[in-house]
This record gives sequence, C-alpha cells and structure tokens, in this order.
Amino acid sequence: MSKQFISQIKDRETVNAEFLVKDKIMAMAKNGKSYMNLRLMDKSGEIEAKIWDNTEQLDKQFDKDDFVKVRGKASVYMNKMQIVIAEILKVQEEEVTLADFLPVSPRPLDEMLEELKIVVSSLTNSYLRTLMGVFLSDEEFMKMYSHAPAAKAMHHVYISGLLEHSLALVKLAKTIVPLYGGINEDLLITGALLHDVGKIYEMSYERVFDYTDAGKLLGHITIGVELVDEKIRLVDGFPHELGMLLKHMLLSHHGQYEYGSPKRPKTIEATILNYLDDMDSKINGIRTHIAKETASSSSWTAHHRLYDRYFFKNNGMEAGEEETVCVQDELCVPLVSEANEKTDAGDGRQTFKNQPLKGLENLKLF
Repeated sequence: MSKQFISQIKDRETVNAEFLVKDKIMAMAKNGKSYMNLRLMDKSGEIEAKIWDNTEQLDKQFDKDDFVKVRGKASVYMNKMQIVIAEILKVQEEEVTLADFLPVSPRPLDEMLEELKIVVSSLTNSYLRTLMGVFLSDEEFMKMYSHAPAAKAMHHVYISGLLEHSLALVKLAKTIVPLYGGINEDLLITGALLHDVGKIYEMSYERVFDYTDAGKLLGHITIGVELVDEKIRLVDGFPHELGMLLKHMLLSHHGQYEYGSPKRPKTIEATILNYLDDMDSKINGIRTHIAKETASSSSWTAHHRLYDRYFFKNNGMEAGEEETVCVQDELCVPLVSEANEKTDAGDGRQTFKNQPLKGLENLKLF
C-alpha cells in the first residue's frame, strides 16, 4: 500500500499514515480539559492535528522531530484541513523512508548542479571564477549548499531550495543586465550565488527545518560574510575592492535595516540583487501558499499572516492553460487551485509591506 500523503487527504477521509512531528503544543480548552495541538508534515506539506483524549499519557510517548503513525479523521475547519487523531504511535527512523517526509525541490538536483558548474565556468573575471571554484571544490560545503532549504517557512522551503533560489537569481540577473549599461555582471552573478550562503549553517534541515544556535546568535548574513572572507583569503591576489563589493552585496541584500540588513544597498549590483532576491522569494512564497490550499474551494486563499493579505487564486487563464506547481516529487497541482499556509520569521521580513519594486512598475523588465 502506498503512503498517504498530506496533499492527498480529503475532507471526512480516514487518515492512516506516518508523519513527522514538526511541532507539539499542550493547551487547555475552555472547559478546562487539556488537549494536544500538533503540526505534522511529510514532503507534500503540513497539516494541523489535534488529540482530545489521554493527552497527558500520550505526551510522554513522542516528541517534536519524532516519526509517528497516526489514525484519525480529516475535516475542514476554518478553510483548513486538520486531523482529529484517535490513535498515535511513535515510529522508529529505520521503519520509515526518510525521503517521504521532507519536501524536495521540484528541480532535479543533478540538473541544478550541472547548471551551477556552467554558470561558474562562464564567469570572465578570473578572481571571481577562482573564488567560486574554491567553493565548488569544497565537498563538505557543496553537500550543505546543495541540500539546504532557502528559508524555514516563507519561500523555497524544501531540500535544495537554497540552490534553486540562487540559480533563479542568476537567471533574473542575466535578464536585467542587457537592459542597462555599466553593470558588473560577474559580480552580480557571484553575489546571487553567495547572497544566502550563510544559511547552510544558520539552519538545521536533517528533519524539521529549524534554526541552529549559530543561526540564532549570528544569522545567515554574518555567517555568509565570514565564509566568503575565508574563501577569498585562499585566492592569491584577490583584489581588496572586489572583495569589499562582494561582501557588501551579502550585507545589504535584505535592503533595509528594519528587514535585518546590516547595510543598505549602495552599489548598482547590490541594489539589483536586493530587488531580485525580494521578488523571487515572494513569488515562490505566494505560489506555494496558493498551490497548497487543498481544503478550500474558494477563489481566495486563507489569510497569510506575514504577507498580511489574502490572495486571489485565479489569474484569467483558461482551465486548459493552468500552470502546474510541483508541491512534491510525485504530486503536481494546478497553480490556481490549491495551497496550505506557511509562514517564516527567518528572513527578517515581518510582513509583505516591504515593496522595493515600488516606482518601477512601468519598466518592462520581463
């Protein structure tokens, strides 16, 4: 019998499957009775679940990051699917297929790694090409860089999301550069590849995506600048100013102080990177939010807390023209039909009020 994935669960359906416990909270109902609120996940998404009986006894049997076998009933509550659990049992890691429980980029990893090599080999600046070669030849670094998600919950929240996001910025940069003169394309591309490199140590992603101690104390921007500076020292004669410009791009890619940026962009390349990073992050976050709301037939999504708005699912395309979004390896769903809310506090952007593209609406960039 094949695994029952979260994205396949329907209203009033019996659920009998294994999940990873992303979060676990004991709470008190209005009648004074304790209950347990869980957030369960597999590679296709996340779902809320509640246990109403025997919570004190069950609380001792499993914890966050554990695998559990669940039997219960699915139902829609406030436009969101949830499970009311009748039975739950901890499952040992060796009894499950790990690949079933963590979301993975819809792009094949081998394809992205080959694209990365081509991008690096195309750099004409010998120092930047050598610097990227130092990164690519570091096996431990490449294992983490190609595996890490791009964020905890807001955008590209899946294995290899960081690599996918970085390569997307390269494509956007290559689209922007021909429209203007005097842009250092190699610097912009290198900044796109390395802007979030600190996330390989900021986050833990072997099971539930979370922040490490280094992530909480330093953050990915500081970690990233340290990594880049460390690698620059391995490149003989690397120009001091070029290194400064590259590190400035990492320090300023969040754009504003209030969004966690130690510096605001003060070069053309840093400004472009900030805008493109923000755009790609938000487009991916919105598309994921829309594509995974399977429980609702409404034309509007549920409210997204961090974006601080509802999103209209339809975009004027005919039914046969619907673009598909792969939520997990086997399951691709119409962009206009499904979503399941995710949020993120890890990028330092508290809401969708950051609008760095405001004022550029009339530029036909794409």
